[in-house]
Amino acid sequence: MHEMSLMQSVVSILEEEAARQNFTQVKAVWLEIGKLSHVEPEALRFCFDVVVKDTVADGARLEIVEIPGQAWCMNCSKPVEVAERFDACPYCGGYQLQMTGGDEMRIKELEVA
Repeated sequence: MHEMSLMQSVVSILEEEAARQNFTQVKAVWLEIGKLSHVEPEALRFCFDVVVKDTVADGARLEIVEIPGQAWCMNCSKPVEVAERFDACPYCGGYQLQMTGGDEMRIKELEVA
């Protein structure tokens, strides 16, 4: 389950930022997760609850913002939204798509005290 190691990395970032920015508690974390990132949001929620114990984020709320997959269609020269990596272009039906977004995971926002 790579979600556990991902959440451990998120908590490490939170701990580093708490020391750097001088806050003592994280109340909420907003994560942006791309639909094409192969990360399961529910598994992340479970892992978050486990890894935040006895950290600066203990008791924090996790909000997940899902980002759609984005691609550039080389046939019709348009940006398109895709649900899977190998989807066809919704405009021309072609498969020459260059992925441009939706595979990322990042901390978007924090609520701290």
